[in-house]
Amino acid sequence: MYLLETLMKTIETVTGRGRPLARAVRDAVHGSNAQETMFTDDGSIPNNPKLPFIHYRNAVAVSDSGNPAATFEELFKRNGWRDSWRNGIYDYVHYHSGTHEVLGIARGEASVRFGGDHGKIFEVHPGDVVILPAGTGHQCIRASKDLLVVGAYPGTGTYDECRGSPQERERALKSIPKVPLPDKDPVYGANGALLAAWKR
Repeated sequence: MYLLETLMKTIETVTGRGRPLARAVRDAVHGSNAQETMFTDDGSIPNNPKLPFIHYRNAVAVSDSGNPAATFEELFKRNGWRDSWRNGIYDYVHYHSGTHEVLGIARGEASVRFGGDHGKIFEVHPGDVVILPAGTGHQCIRASKDLLVVGAYPGTGTYDECRGSPQERERALKSIPKVPLPDKDPVYGANGALLAAWKR
């Protein structure tokens, strides 16, 4: 399924077909309160010492008949979050030490543990958005067969994938605090709760 989604994205990008209009993307955004969670360093997964994890429930209207993945991609891109991809969420714990990440749930549902092995399991559903500050552990515990996630990253930062090994830790602890803050919230732009939460 994910190979097909990647092919569809490539065709949409090249031809422009299937991409939502700007107004449709704007109209798909719902107001949603930000649920903030701080995760502590567990000795393996560092998480982020200053920035909270953000969960927006039902922030984006998605439809079975439309192209929800493209809606998320356009929304994230409009707000400066790029290098988007379509896939699921890995079933092993990992984190990024050089960039923040946003995940939009386009289809299906999942139980995802954020914060590493000692973190918290969140149920995510279509239209939900989660924003992971650099260092936040994440792992899919259970997913429906139709799960489709759109991920993206701010314009600054460097993608890497860390698995919690001691060899990564020293470098990660130095790089995580240096990851620049994004210019905009990936869903709500300049007025999003993310900016207020991360600039406190």
